Amino acid sequence: MQYIYENFTFPPDQSFTIRSEFLEIRKYAALKSHVNFEIALIENCSGKRFIGDHIHDFEGTELVLLGSYLPHCWQYYQVVDPFQPPLATVIHFFPDFLGKQLLEKPEAKQLNVLFEKAPRGLLFKGTVIAAAKSIMQEMLFQTGLTRAVLMLRLLDVLAQAEHGEVLSSPYFNAVENSGEANKINKVFDYIFSNFREEIALQDVAYLIPMSAAAFCRFFKRKTNRTLIDFVKEVRIGHAAKLLLEGHHNVAEACYQSGYNNISNFNKHFKDIKGLSPRDFIKRYNEQTTAIHS
Repeated sequence: MQYIYENFTFPPDQSFTIRSEFLEIRKYAALKSHVNFEIALIENCSGKRFIGDHIHDFEGTELVLLGSYLPHCWQYYQVVDPFQPPLATVIHFFPDFLGKQLLEKPEAKQLNVLFEKAPRGLLFKGTVIAAAKSIMQEMLFQTGLTRAVLMLRLLDVLAQAEHGEVLSSPYFNAVENSGEANKINKVFDYIFSNFREEIALQDVAYLIPMSAAAFCRFFKRKTNRTLIDFVKEVRIGHAAKLLLEGHHNVAEACYQSGYNNISNFNKHFKDIKGLSPRDFIKRYNEQTTAIHS
């Protein structure tokens, strides 16, 4: 099974992300791993679950918490109710998304216990699933502090759940088994620190260290994208952040994101975001106005 390391960047106005999407019913899928924690709600499917060294069939609705670097995937064989769509609602976050001070408070004791179990994966059962689903559905339509408060409510529900099954064996340690992930993250760190400058393939390959050709194969196999594509995503992601903050025009965002050519920047922006920079800002402003009206 293919093994892919993912990297998530959060929008400038969010400290965590939540999304809901229809699932494609297919047996074959790639194992994924990322530094973020993940909460996954899978609905109306049957298939097979892979979490660390845990492999098991599943059916219906399930709720799982995953820690950093824990390899995971679901293979979807069929829907349970043919009249309802198969859905996944997924949250990516870091435990200290509201600051490390929160986790140091005595009220966060149960939350810390929850996060200590997450590296092996936790499957929740019983009434907690319905409670969590209700909160997650509301989160999809909220923004700002309201959504952050709902996230705390969700974590509190999970922390107080009486029935949580630890999935991976005590012998499986995602961090100890993340040697290749550490190599990828070393590359990520370098690119995030230097994306405003010219990035040479040889310099990045030297970090691993590998030959340029071996690194290209390694990076594509582990991230499902080329180095050039990844650098483009990072630069455009930073440019989008600058534009949404409202303190930079398109030209300034272009030059502060590693580009020295406006037409090239506009082309890459549309490739990544599906819109030109100006249309991207226009749509964001329209959505913001609609939310607050």
